[in-house]
Amino acid sequence: MATHVTAVINQKGGAGKTTLAMNLAAGLATRFNTVLVDLDPQGSALQWASQGTTPFPVPVKQIQGKWDAEGLRQSFRAFRHVVLDCPPSLESHASIQALRACDLALIPVLPSPVDLWASLRLPQEIDEARRLRPQLKAYLVLNQMEPQSAFSAAMTEALADFGLPVLKSRIRRRAAFRNAALDGVSVYQMGGRGSPAMADIEAIIKEVLTK
Repeated sequence: MATHVTAVINQKGGAGKTTLAMNLAAGLATRFNTVLVDLDPQGSALQWASQGTTPFPVPVKQIQGKWDAEGLRQSFRAFRHVVLDCPPSLESHASIQALRACDLALIPVLPSPVDLWASLRLPQEIDEARRLRPQLKAYLVLNQMEPQSAFSAAMTEALADFGLPVLKSRIRRRAAFRNAALDGVSVYQMGGRGSPAMADIEAIIKEVLTK
């Protein structure tokens, strides 16, 4: 089967890219041969995976030197799923090539109009990438949602203005996600403590990655 590439991307830092990428890769690894590629110069995914007392369930790799979309696919063609943790910048070589390489772009955004507006360049960059990869799909993922919180009118309007579909599945603000990062594990390795967080990730996988 062909390799499927998912890029977790947002030009704004602090939106939860690495948290989503790491746990998404861990969830996919329960079904498919999966690798996570850390494209962020800060190396947050590598650091996360290296600090646990038990092995992280997904290999975390970096790419050295210049590369292009085709080269990335060739390098990881042995894997069924490749998850890219992208830098917080659309100007970077890595982000541009990630959009050109991926089949699916997931854009985590916080439930705040200000945070969403800070990402407004992304739709244009995705349209540009679709000239080379017309099959590219892209979705916003609402992250750190508070339980039973109502959307403000401003947030609803901001989502409409963004022009990209929003996943029905949402990620709640949960201590398990923070603790997983501190312990160097995924929420899939936390037993009962991680079950609600795992359910959030499973819902995303079932909505867009296992159809």
